[in-house]
Amino acid sequence: MSRQTLLIELGTEELPVKALPGLAQALTDGVVAALDSRGVEHGDARTLHSPRRLAVTVADVAATQPEQHSEMLGPYANIALDADGNPTKALQGFASKCGVEWNELDRVTDQKGERFAFRSVKPGANTIDLLGEVLAEAVKSLPIPKPMRWGNRDHGFARPLHWLVVLFGEDIAEAELFGFKADRMSRGHRFHHDKPVWLSSADDYVESMRAAHVLVDPDERRQRVVDAVNAAAAEVGAEARIHEDNLEQVVCLNEWPVAVRCRFEETFLKVPQEALISTMETNQKFFPVRDAGGRLTEHFIGIANIESKDPGEIAKGYERVIRPRFADAKFFYDEDLKQGLASMNDGLKTVTYQAKLGSYADKVARIATLAEAIAGEVGVDPAQARRAAELCKADLQSRMVNEFPELQGIAGRYYAAAEGEPTEVAHAIDESWMPRFAADDIAPSKLGQLLAIAERLDTLAGGFAAGLEPTGNKDPFALRRNALGLARTIIESGLELNAVAVLQAAIGHVSTSIAAAETRRIASAIGKAEEEGVKTLSAPGGSWMPVPETLAPHIYDFILDRLRGYYADRGFTPLQFAAVAELKPASLLDFDARLKAVAEFARLPESESLAAANKRIRNILRKAEEAIPETVDVSLLSDTAERVLNAAVDQAIADTDPLLAQRDYVGALKRLAKLRDAVDAFFDGVMVMAEDAAVRGNRLALLKRLADRFAAIAAIEHLSG
Repeated sequence: MSRQTLLIELGTEELPVKALPGLAQALTDGVVAALDSRGVEHGDARTLHSPRRLAVTVADVAATQPEQHSEMLGPYANIALDADGNPTKALQGFASKCGVEWNELDRVTDQKGERFAFRSVKPGANTIDLLGEVLAEAVKSLPIPKPMRWGNRDHGFARPLHWLVVLFGEDIAEAELFGFKADRMSRGHRFHHDKPVWLSSADDYVESMRAAHVLVDPDERRQRVVDAVNAAAAEVGAEARIHEDNLEQVVCLNEWPVAVRCRFEETFLKVPQEALISTMETNQKFFPVRDAGGRLTEHFIGIANIESKDPGEIAKGYERVIRPRFADAKFFYDEDLKQGLASMNDGLKTVTYQAKLGSYADKVARIATLAEAIAGEVGVDPAQARRAAELCKADLQSRMVNEFPELQGIAGRYYAAAEGEPTEVAHAIDESWMPRFAADDIAPSKLGQLLAIAERLDTLAGGFAAGLEPTGNKDPFALRRNALGLARTIIESGLELNAVAVLQAAIGHVSTSIAAAETRRIASAIGKAEEEGVKTLSAPGGSWMPVPETLAPHIYDFILDRLRGYYADRGFTPLQFAAVAELKPASLLDFDARLKAVAEFARLPESESLAAANKRIRNILRKAEEAIPETVDVSLLSDTAERVLNAAVDQAIADTDPLLAQRDYVGALKRLAKLRDAVDAFFDGVMVMAEDAAVRGNRLALLKRLADRFAAIAAIEHLSG
């Protein structure tokens, strides 16, 4: 069977940069799915794109479909044939529909009996004749939320279409899209090759486009950008900062990328480098250049979509564009330094954090009190913790953060350092925002970790107390993200904290704020009434309610729920997570240790049998109607298997007591795994629910001791599914 390469290219105006990779991949997936649904065999597919095109090539595509087998089911025999075995109208109608005589039909049998069926075999269609349908299906499946319409056309697409290429080997397929018929003519670079490109075959596509100054392979463009940027930076003895997001956008903006080295005035280097980097990367898609020590230099690299005869002129243009943005950043920074953190902090009193929770100044006061209270538990100086907390939100009132919101905390670090605050305090202001996003690291310092914890404790306590618990897609205070950030900081930093206790402390501070806000609201309502001359005033209505005592455990459950995905990403199974979550250890660090022990236990050969036995024991104990004795009466142990198990449990408890005291859950579970033979022998030879009440209660007490020892670590019965 002859096999050819398939090429589909949709030529458009410049496509949305951030959507381009996803659209290109979706086109590839759609083409492959359409071929598969038709049974057309093929090799690997390759996703290609540039700012003005979406393309896909599929190697080794079969020239024809395999034979198409079909089956139509007709009436059952008791309906199709009369008492004399002659065809009824139902059978005759079915045969007529199939275009054959009734006696040419096949018979098949299913659960209901024998019935007539028509089976046919058709030769497979030529693949090239199917490509119009393949294209239509693939394009229809593209994720385009807001299609653009152009001209007087009724259809829409991500951007107006200008050409269409569908080649099967060297042949043009009969296909049409948005009024464009498929051809073999592509388009080259807008400036270097502003004319059609003749594609002799699908196999020549990448090379033909490269000759026309278009790199259709995004991986090739990406490598070209990286190499060019690194080479340009090396010319000044420095290294380029190549951030993946910025690189991806640059790749999607250019068909023929060329690096252009530029520079700006050194005086701008006095501005926090994060502001300059943000401007270069976010606003202009330039690559900053840093020295060997990681400090920003006055050089940067832009990527042009053209090989200019005078790259210096392009550099001047890039420098001219970036200078006003840098000047603004310098002005904001200088003005903020004049204002000072104390003035910024005062400004927080006028900014409402949340109606029921007061201002940002109120939030800062709660964070400072909480951080100071738990500082000793994590080995941090309480006075330093309070000072860092008091400054942690000041930069929200700065001009710099107003212009560059992504510099929250970072700007505060610079201002604190400029005012002579201790280095630890300055860095903690920045670190209190960490982790800023899903893949971000936690705060590196103990002081920063403490601030990050205190801030998120207040956010969670306040959010839930104010009735802002997330529902569906609504989470205005990002409580889900804060819950995971809090848990990650505690776990990954190895801090021993009673999460429920510190949540309760945070809720206490929040309750005070809510009560104070309610008092102010009532006083304001009374004052307004008096001004308006109202002599009699009933108690102003409000939505304030006391914070329930169950709120801390409820928030803790919410935090644990966020950890399901966190641990799933690290290879732990839902059953392993459930085994520990049922115990709800108040310490998240302890939770982590137990979960790791359960995962290691699950790999032991004894784990499956013991998990099943534990599940059986839990069911027996749950159904027991009588009170279970606290201890086992050795004199009532008559069966050898129960005496052996009792002795084994006694020894296992003695052996695991010191291990549990040291939180060596791995060692404890490995020791308990040795009980498998004794447990199996007990269930094989002993009737737990004996008729004698004393014997029955004694055996239940033995099983409870065994189950309780496992439960001291985790509910391992979950491992049995």
